[in-house]
Amino acid sequence: MTTTAEDHLWLHFTPHRGADDIPVIVRGEGAYIWDDTGKRYLDGLAGLFAVQVGHGREELAEAAARQTKQLAYFPLWGHAHPPAIELAERLAATSPGDLNRIFFTVSGGESVETAWKLAKQYFKLVGKPAKHKVISRALAYHGTSQGALSITGIPGAKAAFEPLVPSTLRVPNTNFYRATEHADDYAAYGRWAADQIEQAIEFEGADTVAAVFLEPVQNTGGCFVPPPGYFERVREICDKHDVLLVSDEVICAFGRVGYDFAAKRYGYQPDIITTAKGLTSGYAPLGAALVSDRLMEPFAGGAATFMHGSTYGGHPVSCAVALANLDLIEREDLYGHVLEKESAFRATLDRLTDLPIVGDVRGTGFFYGIELVKDKASKETFTAEESERILRGYLSSALFEGGLYCRADDRAEPVVQLSPPLVCDQGEFDEMEGILREALMGAWKLL
Repeated sequence: MTTTAEDHLWLHFTPHRGADDIPVIVRGEGAYIWDDTGKRYLDGLAGLFAVQVGHGREELAEAAARQTKQLAYFPLWGHAHPPAIELAERLAATSPGDLNRIFFTVSGGESVETAWKLAKQYFKLVGKPAKHKVISRALAYHGTSQGALSITGIPGAKAAFEPLVPSTLRVPNTNFYRATEHADDYAAYGRWAADQIEQAIEFEGADTVAAVFLEPVQNTGGCFVPPPGYFERVREICDKHDVLLVSDEVICAFGRVGYDFAAKRYGYQPDIITTAKGLTSGYAPLGAALVSDRLMEPFAGGAATFMHGSTYGGHPVSCAVALANLDLIEREDLYGHVLEKESAFRATLDRLTDLPIVGDVRGTGFFYGIELVKDKASKETFTAEESERILRGYLSSALFEGGLYCRADDRAEPVVQLSPPLVCDQGEFDEMEGILREALMGAWKLL
């Protein structure tokens, strides 16, 4: 099977260097996955920040089978079907504030595309046609399609595809470990970071800016948690300048930080929430944009049409799986489990700070990043050659060979990211720490 993969399968985000050892994952159960040789690995990334309820949950497979037998497919183009109706109602009932209109997509990137297109058309309909620009943060990841990639703030992910969609702007993120302003005052740093958004709006002209896209906890760079008051200040800025606040919760929603929606944890009201991944725990492709009543008003009862959609957005089987997934999360109180266990997870990872290569451990819920450094005192990071040799040449394979599937990433500073299924407990935390410790000690010796 590996040979066939080498010959015909084009892997995502993967250099093809004639590798003859492509891992083939064949089974999953709980927090673990198995390859085609029978070796077991702890899934420390929940697939790709998605498998909230763990692998092998039969009730989700059964929900998909039942729906397939009843209605395998029908589009939401001018029609509806019961699973989409029920799921939309359920999401509207639990979303913060007045996010009562649900536009279903296939993925997180498509949800981001939807939010930007909706923001543009909304402002045209209310007589502000020049408002079309988008602000996002440095290093933020929002997707790979042309529009979503334009909003993404990772230069290396964009260079091969330039020119992209114009009218996107970048502001600083909230990596306090690397703060260049207010490095001794977390709250002041958050205020400063939020104020950079207002400066960007005013520099461009508020009459040209449509939306600000922000992850509650930023993924790329290693789980940047918002400082106290950050989102409160961003909401004030958006209200002042009539700019939409889009909470990109593709990763953070449905329990990753202990809440159904991360905006609730951090106490702010978005105009749109974009989501995917945990909505189905990755068992079927589905995303959504949760939209405020205000943004629906120009489309309600009039001639205006949101000229946007996709063949599989709101697929009936995916919606049925999402409903079963949300039932399972509620029945097992996985949100409560994350909030109960997050301190223990953090404390377990904090044990790694005795290693000279570990500069910072940051995150929340079941979502953490470990930043690696050459020198703790100066916070000196790796050179490009060292990242290639240490992260890709050694650490990624050492972790996997040690039995842990996670991510060693250097799209910003070099980090190891952990985002395990929400069913994990202290046994899995200790297992992660043990494998990480051995691999990181080996990495240090190579510096």
